[in-house]
Amino acid sequence: MRTLIRDVDVFDGERTTRCTSVLIDGDRIAAHDDRPAEVVVDGTGKTLLPGLIDAHTHVFDGSLAQALTFGVTTELDMFCLPANLARQRASAAERDDMADIRSAGMLATAPGGHPSQLMAALGDAAAFGDAVGPFDTVATADQARAFVDARLAEGVDYLKVVIDDGTVHGTDLPVLAPDVVAALVDAAHANGLTVISHAITAAEVEVALDAGVDGLAHVWIDPGPRTPELVARIAAQGLYVVSTLVYFEVIGQPGAGAVDHASAHSGIHAVHTAQALQRAGVPLLAGTDATPFAPAHGAAMHREMVLLTEAGLSAEQALAAATSMPARHFGLTDRGRIAPGLRADLVLVDGDPTRDITATGAIVDVWRRGVRQAR
Repeated sequence: MRTLIRDVDVFDGERTTRCTSVLIDGDRIAAHDDRPAEVVVDGTGKTLLPGLIDAHTHVFDGSLAQALTFGVTTELDMFCLPANLARQRASAAERDDMADIRSAGMLATAPGGHPSQLMAALGDAAAFGDAVGPFDTVATADQARAFVDARLAEGVDYLKVVIDDGTVHGTDLPVLAPDVVAALVDAAHANGLTVISHAITAAEVEVALDAGVDGLAHVWIDPGPRTPELVARIAAQGLYVVSTLVYFEVIGQPGAGAVDHASAHSGIHAVHTAQALQRAGVPLLAGTDATPFAPAHGAAMHREMVLLTEAGLSAEQALAAATSMPARHFGLTDRGRIAPGLRADLVLVDGDPTRDITATGAIVDVWRRGVRQAR
């Protein structure tokens, strides 16, 4: 099946071209030729985008289908137990009516550390079945290599390391010691895995930087005199940061269980931190921390891009943060841009989101691996 989308504005992941055409041939974007297309789509007044990539999610049954409805064609999962991950991967490989997935699989945390307290609550929800349950932890540095070897055996795409003492959650949680974090990073790097760290206070970010992680799974939400120094270190060490601004907006809302000043104002603080990172030229990747509850898979990405523009990104930069930037930093060389030879993961929207970012929500069509989704 060949599909021609004609007379459409195209944001290709990096820049915008006005009133052009894009050809889909099978599951790929193709160079134009003289052969006819079986399907022609009129793109007048519309903008074609690469499929959105959410750089921080937590996937359960139904999450990937929900994401695709909102134009998210790939989710980067940051914690998935083995049985659940195997099921999600198999479904995504076989079906085109759900987003694709990459995953950290089992995250590295201390015994009893974050998110053990959340998993205990999920374990009481029968709807999640084998998606929740006990999981491996790391107590000492000499356990790091075995932990990483086990994740490699499960086929993870990257390693996530949790540095979280519970302060933001209003509790006191066991946390990985700095030498354990460093050992995990060394073991992962020795096996070709990149490492992303959950760290949401300045002190936790400092531990992550000292250990040599490749990226941060969140901005931090206790801005203060240490922020300029941390931002400078992040820029100098070449890290990327996943924004998750909508997550912090959600937990800071009245009735969301905010436990202190930092979490009650976390949305505002997160935007301020993102502003500082943007000014320093640190790559920001759009991620939502979507769960089966809130933020919502798919829909939250559109709010995330709005919040990124409030943090100082242009509309085109926010679109890049949700397409080409996560593809580049997570090694997804076949997607995130619109160019011949790449996967035909595409989103067609009414209007011009390169000038008004809210137009990303006006979805007309979604293609995943060249398959046009029913609307």
